[in-house]
Amino acid sequence: MTDRESVTSASGSLTGPHEPGSSTSEPAGTAILETGRLPLIPVRDFVMLPYVLAPIVASQPNTIAATESALSTAEKTLIVATEKSVDESESELATIGVKVIIKQMRREGTEIQLIVQGIERVTIKSMESNHSHLVAEFEPLATSGVDDEIDIEARKRVVLELASQMLQLTHPDDVLSINGVLSAAAGDVFHLVFLIASMLELHTEQAQQLLETTKPVDALTRIQKMLQREIDVLQVKVQIDELTRAEISGRQREMVLREQLRAIQQELGEQSPAESEAAALRGRLEQSELPGHVNEEVARELRRLEQIDPAAPDYQIIKSYVELVLELPWNKSTSDSIDLDEALKILNTDHFGLEAIKDRIIEHLAVMKLNPNGHAPILCFFGPPGVGKTSLGQSIARAIGRRFERISLGGMHDESELRGHRRTYIGAMPGGIIQAIRRAEVNNPLLMLDEIDKLGRDFRGDPAAALLEILDPSQNATFRDNYLNMPFDLSKTMFIATANSLDTIPGPLFDRMEIIQLSGYTDEEKSEIAKRYLIPRQLKNSGISKELLKFSSKALTELISGYTREAGVRQLERALGKVARKAAVRVAKGDTSRITIKADDLPELLGQRVHRPERMKKNLSPGTATGLAWTEAGGEVLFVEGLLLPHSSGLQLTGQLGGVMQESARAAQSFVWSHAEELGIDPTIFQSNGVHLHVPAGATPKDGPSAGVTMATALTSLYTGNAVRGDTAMTGEITLGGEVLPIGGVKGKVLAARAAGIRQIILPKANEDDLNELPDGIRKDIHFVLAGHVKDVLKAAIPELKFHATGSMREIES
Repeated sequence: MTDRESVTSASGSLTGPHEPGSSTSEPAGTAILETGRLPLIPVRDFVMLPYVLAPIVASQPNTIAATESALSTAEKTLIVATEKSVDESESELATIGVKVIIKQMRREGTEIQLIVQGIERVTIKSMESNHSHLVAEFEPLATSGVDDEIDIEARKRVVLELASQMLQLTHPDDVLSINGVLSAAAGDVFHLVFLIASMLELHTEQAQQLLETTKPVDALTRIQKMLQREIDVLQVKVQIDELTRAEISGRQREMVLREQLRAIQQELGEQSPAESEAAALRGRLEQSELPGHVNEEVARELRRLEQIDPAAPDYQIIKSYVELVLELPWNKSTSDSIDLDEALKILNTDHFGLEAIKDRIIEHLAVMKLNPNGHAPILCFFGPPGVGKTSLGQSIARAIGRRFERISLGGMHDESELRGHRRTYIGAMPGGIIQAIRRAEVNNPLLMLDEIDKLGRDFRGDPAAALLEILDPSQNATFRDNYLNMPFDLSKTMFIATANSLDTIPGPLFDRMEIIQLSGYTDEEKSEIAKRYLIPRQLKNSGISKELLKFSSKALTELISGYTREAGVRQLERALGKVARKAAVRVAKGDTSRITIKADDLPELLGQRVHRPERMKKNLSPGTATGLAWTEAGGEVLFVEGLLLPHSSGLQLTGQLGGVMQESARAAQSFVWSHAEELGIDPTIFQSNGVHLHVPAGATPKDGPSAGVTMATALTSLYTGNAVRGDTAMTGEITLGGEVLPIGGVKGKVLAARAAGIRQIILPKANEDDLNELPDGIRKDIHFVLAGHVKDVLKAAIPELKFHATGSMREIES
């Protein structure tokens, strides 16, 4: 750091900011105006102004030497200039400074404290060092321009009025005396401007710009803007002060009134509201039958509550905690009334179809009836949206006489939403499990954990990890919520979860649940559900009597196949609701004639068909095969198309195929290539031709291993030139050895195939038991082929193929 940079100075006028009363209108030494050379003191973060008294501290050797040089002369004058920062490491001296006269001097140790008064502005033409201090060559700063006297006078009056307004806000008792000083200085524009500037808290840059202004009109304009801003700031400050004083006064008044109220109540022998609340809570505690450790904890918190001021923040925290503990059903439960016949009746009343699911639910209820003290099973209803997973849980609760509560887990990221927050946090509250128990008012409700497959995780914790304890019968008897901070018994609670996909459920959590799959409904089941449940509900919601609106069977069939594409019935219910609302408009206008909705009316009511399901292709070209896939919306029919690419090589795959599906395609080609002679294929065709496999629709992503047999069949058909049967669809995973492995989603795939007009389906032999879950009508309409090897698939799918199958194949025809 240089000597110049290390110089320190005390900024401000002699009496400090906003106190200009100490300035004089005729400073000493104003007659000394000649050009010359004087010692120079550089200062930082401070701008010296003419006509103003200011303190300066000389602490560095060069500034002390400059001061001593000035004191040794009769005039005792020197130059003060401000250092301006160029960047973080460099600075330069301003070329415009102020000539000052030393009015007072006092030595303090190695420092010299000065009181100086500005005389005039000067332009520093050059400066040099005489080995001990800086010396500046200067000349007075001349003003420029000829201004209109009337304009100047008007501006001076505006500035004086603004200065008076500012003084009213800062020094109301000294307004008259300070205004007198300003009026006396008004004859010289720059004298007036610099005196007012000394009353303002200006940044160094602002003060330096004002100091360097040479035109009177510009100086008045600058000081006017500065005054106006200062007034605006002061007015806002006054408003803030008034609001703060009012708030403090209101609190003090409330405190005094409360003290007076407390004294009056004591004099009358009455209790205060806080004492009444504490007494009411203590009465509830005495009447409740809480476990011993819980009773002790609540009593301890009540003693704290009685000693705390009701205005204290902890008062409401403790009060809320005690109320929660007293409201929880520690020992209150409902008695299970399990009548299997009545339970089956309730399930049949609430849900159509799902016979296999109902049988499994009745089995669980039978075990609960025979072993009431056993741990309740953790069921997970897995299936596509809209198949009735949540409503099944409500029906089970009604069947066994338990209260039902639902907790939505979809999108939950914070573990505290299940376990609760510790009471040390502001706004802490119990977790979702304890809140559900509180709402149910019994300790053995049926809790539905909805959308368990959509749990998230982030830096706040993993909710799935919290569920590991909640769903473990050996641990949840002592479940400890962070807010409650006491063990609560969840072993009597029956948990049922729902999920649309099993892939996203963590393995440890998956192991704690018994999966019950709901595959979806057939078109006949959807039609029956619409007649029994959906149409009456939508008619009721629309305010239409069932006699006024009817749906024909063909209309329902067209509505299901052409306007919905789902395994459940949610889209179907929305479409029915739209039709019902259009009918409501007609009825509201006064037309009460009976309306029968026919299939031909749907385009007018709902627009053109939204979905056009894949239909069976009677005549497939060689290289094309029909496959089956399963999505969260149910089963789908897809086609695998193949083309030979002459003078090329390799395997091209299109149709947005996932990694598993691409591997299935390569495994299928390897199998066909390795068995070329057995299949009657010229081996040279693999070397001279490439293959392109495409799976429409190209905009829909696809993945999974179940298309392996379809790709093997399409490739065999392509290489041999024999077409695949158009009425046959297939699904199954293959190995390089040609074995056909089992797959999932059989029911959904079969339903999609039937809707497309397929009459023969090839399934893996290991999926034979899945056929028992199909409705009898479907088993009669479709011919099933169970294949253990790819050769069995090819024999059933390509009748013209000439080879001797060696694998085992068995046909089931119902």
